[in-house]
Amino acid sequence: MIPIAMPLLAEEEADAARAAVLSGWVSQGPQVAAFEREFAAFVGAPFACAVSNCTTALQLALAALDVGPGDEVITASHSFIATANSIRNQGAVPIFVDVDPETYNIDPRRLADAITPRTRAIIAVHQMGMPCDLAALTAVADRHGITLIEDAACAAGSEIQIKGNWERIGKPHGRIACFSFHPRKVITTGEGGMLTTADAELDRKFRLLRQHGMSVPDTVRHGSSQVIFEEYLVSGYNYRMTDMQAAIGRKQLERLPELVARRRAVAARYAELLGNLEGLRLPAEPKWARSNWQSYCVRLPNGLDQRSVMQNLLDQGIATRRGIMCSHREPPYAMAARLHDLRHSELSQDRSILLPIYAQMSEDDQARVADALMEELRPRVQSVIAV
Repeated sequence: MIPIAMPLLAEEEADAARAAVLSGWVSQGPQVAAFEREFAAFVGAPFACAVSNCTTALQLALAALDVGPGDEVITASHSFIATANSIRNQGAVPIFVDVDPETYNIDPRRLADAITPRTRAIIAVHQMGMPCDLAALTAVADRHGITLIEDAACAAGSEIQIKGNWERIGKPHGRIACFSFHPRKVITTGEGGMLTTADAELDRKFRLLRQHGMSVPDTVRHGSSQVIFEEYLVSGYNYRMTDMQAAIGRKQLERLPELVARRRAVAARYAELLGNLEGLRLPAEPKWARSNWQSYCVRLPNGLDQRSVMQNLLDQGIATRRGIMCSHREPPYAMAARLHDLRHSELSQDRSILLPIYAQMSEDDQARVADALMEELRPRVQSVIAV
């Protein structure tokens, strides 16, 4: 079986987790603090705050901005449902706008029509690791005085060109960026997330809210020679990362440049193998973006049944996934007011499939995927063309 994804975990990660277990400090502690420092340095952010996953990171971002009932947050429906859920969990209303069909990312040209006096933030998703057009997005956000949050769940290691310089996603372009370390991502801690920012006050709020609103962290109380009585200043959450996860994350972070380089090689090989298949649209990077290729998404020719293609590949031992979901089609959001045309989002879900991609994928396995896809599409494309 060729899986859709496979994390690269080895003895180094197992040894790091074992050391954390044997240290006696297994909850949020010194490994988490070290992971935060190293991640911040890697992306070029002044501050990084580790949390339990990216969904909680997004919710903390909104909570720290005091987004709540009656507020609106603009985002893409074409994203994993966690993006929309983080908005609703704060009592706010997600306002869905369409994506650019070339990048599958939120279309900056559609933002102005969605902005109202109740708009508090924009959550832009770097979908499948492909960077959003941050230059255009920040221009709109700044012009309207709205906070830009980057849902960078898939984008660790991706880069964007800003004013002629290549910078990693996570260096503050918007006000906050949120990352995921789920096993489908390029690096993993099993579950886990990270917020980065250049705003010291926001970072302070993240740290307060992630630990029940506690005025003094555990590490300070346990390390003090004086008795400390903590206070609970606000109503917070338990969104902490464990030290075992952080120990694994530190080793994964060391691997990240190599993992991205290998994924880029796999993506380039797919382009060679599939580039001449009539009607199949391959992903492409804008000239100002370098993807980490967290996913490899292809658009099927018109008239082909997505499910049938995927099933036939699965019958040959090749796992795929449908195009990224649209939250507005799911029951929790299906009854919400449909304010904007989302045709490109829906087409992307209905006509795209994600092919297997992971750093340790062999050229033989790639050839097997490409051959199976070509054999599946050729007779169908010919039939569609004949009709």
